[in-house]
Amino acid sequence: MSSMKFSYAMLPDHPLDEALTTIELADDLGFYACYATDETWHKDLWVLFAAAASRTNSIRFGPSVSPVLLREPSHLAQALATLDELSGGRAEAALSCGNAGLLEQYRIPLKGQKPLSRTKEALHVVRTLLDEGTITFDGEFFSYDGLFTFARPVQERLPLKLGAMRGPLSFEAAGEFSDGCHHALSYTREAYEYMVRHLTIGAERAGKDVSSLDIGAWVVFATSMDGDAAREAARSMVGIYASAMPDDQLRRNGVDPEELRPAIEAIRAGDLARGIELTSPEVTERLSVSGTPAECAEKIKTQLAAAGVNHTICAVTDRTLVRAFTGRHLPQVPGAAEQLRLIHDHIMPAFA
Repeated sequence: MSSMKFSYAMLPDHPLDEALTTIELADDLGFYACYATDETWHKDLWVLFAAAASRTNSIRFGPSVSPVLLREPSHLAQALATLDELSGGRAEAALSCGNAGLLEQYRIPLKGQKPLSRTKEALHVVRTLLDEGTITFDGEFFSYDGLFTFARPVQERLPLKLGAMRGPLSFEAAGEFSDGCHHALSYTREAYEYMVRHLTIGAERAGKDVSSLDIGAWVVFATSMDGDAAREAARSMVGIYASAMPDDQLRRNGVDPEELRPAIEAIRAGDLARGIELTSPEVTERLSVSGTPAECAEKIKTQLAAAGVNHTICAVTDRTLVRAFTGRHLPQVPGAAEQLRLIHDHIMPAFA
């Protein structure tokens, strides 16, 4: 537990001045990284992190995740190398095929795309360009003939990880081919033991020690000294995120898919108010890390760290985010900056 890292995962929807100030605070408080989702729905993380690079000292930056069905991997390598130089060697990334809901809006069906094979091939392309600056490659999805770039990272090896939810093959691929895995939206020891078991299979294939990998838990997170306020913030977002969870992942988190189906159907139909109303406190407890700092620390200890997770990635759910996504006004919910302070003051010490 003493090796647990804490990172701030943001959806770049706050006013940019506020977002930059919050990133500066996360840097001052010793958070390992600030991640953001690389999706058209939000403000551009690359521009935001470029602006943040000169205002910070040690915090790392990158997408978690970047979708290789939308961002061509050679362009991703170029952006990462540029951000790495700007930040003095503090860039990294988690890659995935992409958010199914976003891909639907691009009229890109996941069916037939071979998402894991495509992601593994994109990982190879990004890794090669970052390490060598040039690539000749004839793949199933991507091909290059002497492509080169003068965008070079500062780090000797810029970390590249895979984002994964369902498993098991994506977890095994992360262990075998990448520097770790950011597993989104799981909250139970059972779910993370499943992840670590398959990460280990992949790592052993590559002759790696699984404990050397970044084993990340990307979780819906809300904390407040008023635990009920934090849980209400999480309840506003749980159904939105759960709509992307496969049924078998829901079961590994102690949720019967049928129990959640009415809420998910309402959300997919655009009735967020009804979806939130149908998301019970019990489901919120199972599908978030929320409550007082002590309650959050206990869940991280007993469900995440106990399974082998070494990196808690807090997708902080604050009043601004809740209002942007759902229109709900929850003034009693702390802002992102206050929640980062609570993590620093009350949760991080439990893992020191």
